[in-house]
Amino acid sequence: MPLPLVVGVDGSDCSLLAVDWAADEAVRLGVPLRLVHASLWERYEGRLPSLGGEPAAFHVLAEHIVASATERALRRAPDLKADSAVLAEDPVAALLAEGDKATAVVTGSRGRGELKGLLLGSVGLAVAGRASGPVIVVRGDAAGLGGTHERVLLGVGEPGTSDTAARFALREAAARRCVLDAVRTWRRSGDRAEDGAAPDHEDEAAELIDKLLQAPLGEHPDVRVARTVLEGPPGKVLLHRSAAADLLVVGVRRERGHAGLQLGRVAHRLLHHAKCPVAVVPQLP
Repeated sequence: MPLPLVVGVDGSDCSLLAVDWAADEAVRLGVPLRLVHASLWERYEGRLPSLGGEPAAFHVLAEHIVASATERALRRAPDLKADSAVLAEDPVAALLAEGDKATAVVTGSRGRGELKGLLLGSVGLAVAGRASGPVIVVRGDAAGLGGTHERVLLGVGEPGTSDTAARFALREAAARRCVLDAVRTWRRSGDRAEDGAAPDHEDEAAELIDKLLQAPLGEHPDVRVARTVLEGPPGKVLLHRSAAADLLVVGVRRERGHAGLQLGRVAHRLLHHAKCPVAVVPQLP
């Protein structure tokens, strides 16, 4: 049985967009969908008065949120295998635990009660910054959300940060039957070799892409790959190219036992501003 794709639901408009995207993704990958609602309010049910043995309002609301989201997913993909859970836990902790036994975790860009000025909700940011597996934050314009560009964008980071991300991106491109655009940026420097020659950063960047993709391409030989080397800051370049992508994949290095967020400046910027859904794929030691 393949691992499910987990999507966090809370009834907000952003989470419903995430449900739609996750239903399509589960069908593409041929995996079941698991819809999860988690709330600390459930812990207080026993302290709340009930009328005629009826469950407290918080539990009723949670069940309604999950049932409505599940119905929405099945209307969109009638053959989809789906199950759901209402968990009396902190949403971040619950999604992190669910992610340990999932293909990936999907979240909306903002949740219920988030301030309108926030570019990315606190739950999505915390899960993306701490999960041990892939996390996809569903955001972007209608074209990116709808998958009309037929292009997966992979940001190629420093050596040791993107191996898992490259495999993830190639699997996505294969499932979508689309192009993988592997992008590596470089910056001009004043460094000189011992013979006085300036290093060729452009060639080094191209070689890094080839080395990164060599092994995973053996698993997906039919995927068309565009290798792109550009001068400029990686965050700015990837943000610009996200406007022509259906999914942006970035790798992050993650240290075991580290309790805080581990994202890096580039991934953090893309999660807040990208024009398409963003997949953060951790590279574990």
